[in-house]
Amino acid sequence: MSSSIHTDFLSLFRERHSVRYFDASYKLSEQEIKELLEVAGAAPSSWNLQHWKFIAFTEATAKEKLLPIANGQNQIVDSSVTVAILGDLEANRNAETVYGPVIRSGLEDSYAGYTSHQILFAQIEEAYAASESSSYRRDEAIRNASLAAMQLMLAAKAKDLDSGPMVGFDADAFVKAFNVPPRYVPVLLVAIGKAAKPARPTSRFPVEQTIIWNGFESD
Repeated sequence: MSSSIHTDFLSLFRERHSVRYFDASYKLSEQEIKELLEVAGAAPSSWNLQHWKFIAFTEATAKEKLLPIANGQNQIVDSSVTVAILGDLEANRNAETVYGPVIRSGLEDSYAGYTSHQILFAQIEEAYAASESSSYRRDEAIRNASLAAMQLMLAAKAKDLDSGPMVGFDADAFVKAFNVPPRYVPVLLVAIGKAAKPARPTSRFPVEQTIIWNGFESD
């Protein structure tokens, strides 16, 4: 990969900022939204189980229903689309679908270091069965869905669009209002469209302040 391409990627990461004010007249087509979500769905995930579902809010009535649940944040209605990213608490149920093509191809012994899909499936089920009374399922759902959310925002920036993540919403009310099955947990909302105002300036910690080399020192 050339250095110029590396530079373009780094610029994209640095130029992505969270936008609060969107041009309500700017519309994205269904195909454009699907393209963004396809890229989001290419994010990494534990065991490739793809612990996410997306609810795309494009219609005015649906956005108005979401608005009070999201504490009246106007980007809900002004953005071209607001995407709710849900985490899958039962992502282990995805294993058969995800790995089916690999199994049928006969190449399963060369995939992800497992010698058979039975061993892989057993490990997945063991992890999820042991977590019935722990936070593992929820932790996995949230962290993997968050990877997809970040990839969604970067995909939007790559297409010269703006985005803004929102965690200020009533998750319980969201579940009730939009009939979310118990299998899924709302993680965050992402508004996408064209900015009507630039993102507000933000500061970042110096990198030296965020790195711990080789572990914390003992007391």
